[in-house]
Amino acid sequence: MGIPQSKMEETSTSKKFTTSSQKRRRKINWLPYQFLLPTILLLMLINFYPFLTGLFYSIREGSLIQLEDFVGLDNYIKLLQMPEFWNALQFSFLFGFFGVAGSYLIGLVLAVLLNKDVWGKGFFRVALLVPWIIPSVVSIVGWRWMIGDQHGLVNQLVGFLGMDPINFLGTENGAIFSVILIKIWRSFPFMMVTILASLQTINTDLYEAAKIDGANRWQSFRFITMPSIKMISIICCILMTIWCFNDFDTIWLLTQGGPVNATENLIILAYKYTFTKSDVGIGSAVSIFSLLILMILAVIMLKFQEKD
Repeated sequence: MGIPQSKMEETSTSKKFTTSSQKRRRKINWLPYQFLLPTILLLMLINFYPFLTGLFYSIREGSLIQLEDFVGLDNYIKLLQMPEFWNALQFSFLFGFFGVAGSYLIGLVLAVLLNKDVWGKGFFRVALLVPWIIPSVVSIVGWRWMIGDQHGLVNQLVGFLGMDPINFLGTENGAIFSVILIKIWRSFPFMMVTILASLQTINTDLYEAAKIDGANRWQSFRFITMPSIKMISIICCILMTIWCFNDFDTIWLLTQGGPVNATENLIILAYKYTFTKSDVGIGSAVSIFSLLILMILAVIMLKFQEKD
């Protein structure tokens, strides 16, 4: 019994398709990958080499100059038993939470105001960027001069009002408040500019339609503005959380982690153990812990974004 002609044609077509698919697979153009290869290698060198070096140091004893014995996970176990570590972890979360919340709220309010037709809008848009434009060393040292002692500018203004001088950086609560406040001052322009750019993409017809339907300003803000900027807000908060956790210059230039370690975050703790106490194992273990915490926070926020 012979094979039907339609079956033969189908088999022949299938073979032709397989052959042409194989040919296409063989004809991969490798030239773009060759151009990308140096960049990929450079990124791997920049990102993975420091990470692997830190991981290697975290399982050793000694200093950066003289590494000693392999100790396995002893540095991590020792770290979890140190009150300094838990204090730094607590302050890192406190600093991150208020830093992100404060800068976002101020940035949101200013962005909404600057999105309206107010007098001097162009001037304020530039002037409010100043805290972000000034180099961090200049702005933070300037703040330290203004609030660091009883003869500073802020305490002179306080004295002019008939009040006693305030020791902003000399007490634990005063130092925590000052460090967070200055971090918010430095960070809100980024939030403001990003949210303002997002607000300008919202179609104004939506507000007109809501107004016709009887919505007041709060309802328009809640049901039109906030959903429209929700995605960019999540991204801004992710970035700001990472920047707050990794912030070194704000705290170091103001208090160096004091007084009594009240403003010591994980990055300051890692720096002190690595460069001041010459214990690179503990310092590297703190850095690896910080990395893990940041990765967990980033994954949680990205999951929240995907769910949205």
